Amino acid sequence: MEKIREQFSSLQIAKRSAVMEDPNYLLDIDISRGEGNDLVAVSCSNKSIRVYNRETLTLLQEYSSPPGLLYGVRFARANEGALFSACSDGTVKCWDTRSASVEPVQLFCGYPSNVFISFDVSCNNLILCAGTEKVAEDAFIVFWDARGCTNRPFPSKSPLGVYSESHSDDIVKIRFHPIQPNLLVSGSTDGLVNVFDINRDNEDDALLSTCNSGSSISFIGWSGKDYRQVYCTTHDEGFCWWDLSHLDTEEPITLKHISDAREVVSGEETKLDYLIGGLYHEKLDKLIIAAGTTAGSICLMDCSTEGLTPVGALHGGHSATIRSFYWNMEDSSFLTGGEDARLLLWKPGAVEKAIKKKTHWKAASSLHQRVRVRQNYFKRKKK
Repeated sequence: MEKIREQFSSLQIAKRSAVMEDPNYLLDIDISRGEGNDLVAVSCSNKSIRVYNRETLTLLQEYSSPPGLLYGVRFARANEGALFSACSDGTVKCWDTRSASVEPVQLFCGYPSNVFISFDVSCNNLILCAGTEKVAEDAFIVFWDARGCTNRPFPSKSPLGVYSESHSDDIVKIRFHPIQPNLLVSGSTDGLVNVFDINRDNEDDALLSTCNSGSSISFIGWSGKDYRQVYCTTHDEGFCWWDLSHLDTEEPITLKHISDAREVVSGEETKLDYLIGGLYHEKLDKLIIAAGTTAGSICLMDCSTEGLTPVGALHGGHSATIRSFYWNMEDSSFLTGGEDARLLLWKPGAVEKAIKKKTHWKAASSLHQRVRVRQNYFKRKKK
């Protein structure tokens, strides 16, 4: 824990992105991988995706898909330049960031009723999958062949297959296993976190585990040695953590279940308003949960079976709620995006050049209003 505290406390603001004429919330962040790749992509509340230079935070390109709403952003693991996002128009779109064109190079088309709100690409870049909103009584996980997505101009692909029985409400998060491309975890507003082996012949056989958080899922991830654990945060600021290696043993699968992290962590020195998400620090074998304050601070917490322990906080960067973050373990840099429409780059020991302070923007977007309504709904439902 001391190593994490030391790393995090050394972070200082290195760069800030310019505030755009149409400021909006920054909801998700991902970075390109591989030697020579220096891009960061951000999904925004104005239905667009922005691509920046990772070192200078200079805006390089902006993609949109009106009237569809884009959900999330993800670079391919090996295919240089391939950038994905799910869309409410029933497609997952792929752009080639090496091209000057703002048109998608490939569309992954779902079924007529599909509204995609989550997605991921397998670690070997072979399979793409996306989760849908609930329509009537159905919520789907849809799969495609992701190979060759930037090789041909604007083709479309039909699904390889679909899972339809494992969730009963909106599938808000999907994550492939970081090193085993056949394993997939999904999280839903039905409170369930499901783990699948997609190499199995059918959905019933593929479903390896169902973990019940008891509340609407807001974030999911993999953790632990060989990534044999899964965890989630919930829309009412809860946290759950499970060990899949205990499935065939007498040991309990649940490592920790906290109904409201704010109540067990907040004190005189630490006051938390919401959970943002989590990450697994592979080098230190530590699961880290990120939380924030409405004033724009971000706090990291070390996770153990004993509970959540604050290890440090960053202040003074944002003036409003932080909605997204990315900790790059390769160079120890840290990216944050918030409701103040700013993308910030933090680096160990960095010195920021003086800049003119911009007018603060905090007008609620339609997406934030929708998320807030949904959160309140599930809180009432839980009561």
